Amino acid sequence: MYEVTVEAGFSSGHYLRNYKGKCENPHGHNYKVLVTLQGATLDHAGLLLDFKDLKHVMRPVVDRLDHQMINDLEPFTEINPSAENLARYFFEETNRQLAEMTKGRVRVKDCTVYETDTSFAKYYE
Repeated sequence: MYEVTVEAGFSSGHYLRNYKGKCENPHGHNYKVLVTLQGATLDHAGLLLDFKDLKHVMRPVVDRLDHQMINDLEPFTEINPSAENLARYFFEETNRQLAEMTKGRVRVKDCTVYETDTSFAKYYE
């Protein structure tokens, strides 16, 4: 099995509903996202997926959240924009695009979202 990982970053605001503490108030983070792909076969160039192509797949998701109040965007109008839910969101959005692009040859293994340099959440299936 092969794996590749790409990192992206964005800055956004959010607040947590049904939470008691500082994070119930609007605040911001400089997020870092790591998306790791996996697959059993390489393409004709000997790549699982070109890093450039993975960055291209991640770009619309990053751009949608960058410099936004995440709570104002679907699906986060209903679910809390916690690091855990953001990790799942990146996982699902990236996996959906990859399924079309690679016809199922490559899938997302896991997605990690850092809210700070020392605090992160990971989602995988």
